[in-house]
Amino acid sequence: MRGAIWGRLLMLLALAAPLPALAQSLEPPPAPGLKTAAFAGGCFWCMVHPFEELPGVSAVVSGYTGGTVATPTYHQVSAGGTGHRESVLVTYDPRRIGYSRLLYVYWRNIDPFDADGQFCDRGSQYTSAIFVADDEERRLAEESKRALEQKLGRPIATAILPAAPFYRAEEYHQEYFKKNPIRYRYYRLGCGRDARLQQVWGKDAGGGQEQAATQ
Repeated sequence: MRGAIWGRLLMLLALAAPLPALAQSLEPPPAPGLKTAAFAGGCFWCMVHPFEELPGVSAVVSGYTGGTVATPTYHQVSAGGTGHRESVLVTYDPRRIGYSRLLYVYWRNIDPFDADGQFCDRGSQYTSAIFVADDEERRLAEESKRALEQKLGRPIATAILPAAPFYRAEEYHQEYFKKNPIRYRYYRLGCGRDARLQQVWGKDAGGGQEQAATQ
């Protein structure tokens, strides 16, 4: 209970910004030659930077996907009940970076064993998931999941789901780690995200981009 209250207080402090309740629009398809990949890993603020710094990635958008409510707002999604998860949509050039490397970095930025949320954020809207767009992505996602279960010796709770419409989150959520660096760091620390990632992944925690370059 204390941890849940602490997490809520941190979120309230971090969200000390205008909260417009405007319906969000669908993210348009990528430009010719580019692809997108959607991942849910808890608070979407924390999933942008690990992907954004990868060579071959041109954009990372925070948003909502996987639910049944059209044009959802942050208030609706964070309250639960829409079926959406906080997610990121990664736009990348497949000639420069492969889907397997995105998966590698994704796994090392989540707690794959948590079926009820991520870190201090609880509820289905914060659970982890990989949204696959075709059979090849599903194959790669399932293979990576099985390999990690063997390596880590435990079942992984992360879902592998069909890609769904992706709604861009409100603008104050975009690039949050750049716009509000102090609040962002305070949130990550107080939420226990980095400590847990280190516990699960060791030296690869938080991205493992160098190792991913050989994958």
